Amino acid sequence: MTMAVDALTGGFADAPVESARAFRAVMQALARPGRIETVTGAAPPAPMSVAAGVLLLVLADGTTPVHLAPSHDLPGLRDWLTFHCGCPLVAPEQAVFAVGTWPALQPITRFPVGTPEYPDRSTTLIVERPDLMLGTPALLTGPGIRGEAGLHLPDLAALSANHAQFPLGCDLFFTAGDRLAGLPRSTKVEAL
Repeated sequence: MTMAVDALTGGFADAPVESARAFRAVMQALARPGRIETVTGAAPPAPMSVAAGVLLLVLADGTTPVHLAPSHDLPGLRDWLTFHCGCPLVAPEQAVFAVGTWPALQPITRFPVGTPEYPDRSTTLIVERPDLMLGTPALLTGPGIRGEAGLHLPDLAALSANHAQFPLGCDLFFTAGDRLAGLPRSTKVEAL
């Protein structure tokens, strides 16, 4: 099996600088739920967005199992991740990160949510969306939010159920183009 030449491009041009900037933006998005960050530096193959590519470039490596949902499980994307991140591609039950559209990631209950002894052994979902302003407007409260914040989300019931498991549950990033927003499991999600 040969790797496509396209897989060799699309990573950070100036890795030390771009990855540091991207990592800061990623951490800000997760620490401040509802805040939308803009990231640059990655050019993954379609259908992966720039933001999802940046997330995986800064958070995944050869020891980070990644699951590609059917919406993203394509040879060019597999090759790109293998070359740039070296991450093993795995089934949902083994994933540290999972990437795909919301429908393709369903049911999210199949992903690890951690254990009482090790709540950090859960999957972080990278949910690709056409626009972060689509979906149901939601009210967010919890750590990292002064008062309340808002974010458009795809499935309030599923995300509320995820929060109800806290300290277990999945953390999520929502990505669209070069923009991303974080939703940690500690964030309470309610309809506006």
